[in-house]
Amino acid sequence: MDDIKQENQPKGGRRRGEVLEQAILQAAWEELSEAGYARLTMERIAIRAQTNKTALYRRWPNKAKIVAAALVKHMPKPVIAAPDSGDLRTDMLQLFESFARPLQGIGAETIHGLLVEYHGDNLIALLPKILPPKSGGKLNAIMRTILENAEKRGEVRLDRIPDRVIMLPADLFRYELLTTHEPVSDEAITGIIDDIFLPLVRIR
Repeated sequence: MDDIKQENQPKGGRRRGEVLEQAILQAAWEELSEAGYARLTMERIAIRAQTNKTALYRRWPNKAKIVAAALVKHMPKPVIAAPDSGDLRTDMLQLFESFARPLQGIGAETIHGLLVEYHGDNLIALLPKILPPKSGGKLNAIMRTILENAEKRGEVRLDRIPDRVIMLPADLFRYELLTTHEPVSDEAITGIIDDIFLPLVRIR
């Protein structure tokens, strides 16, 4: 890679617009995967993308923002759907582990770097595909589907569960991420479900 000159351009002429942007994001993703967040630089991305740093800074003002954009573009996305295993606890664990897997895949170094260095905009708003939304919307519908299935099995009474409690696991998931600056672990998810959520919703 080091012998690639920044000014080199692929055959067929100079790349512009979306073509160049996608090449840069692909290069950022590959650099992140190979070098890690701490060693990644705008210069390394530019060299891999066969462009110059000006093209990067024209679109993204710093490393954190180009990495966030690359994650949104290339990071594996969880399948956001309501599990139906026949058991409330299992359904909840499966749902929130599906949110955790992509974060665990990119690692603590990247998450910490983004949360510390991403200035100005809201990082969470830029990663809607890998984090539970704050309230309402699709996740709310999925949670209600899980609880409706549990109600049919006699595990809960949905009419006795406040909306705030329904969304509590998602709120605690985000809180864990933002306070630890690390991927949410399976142990943390189990604690959220077993120690907090299930005692609040199960029929005693």
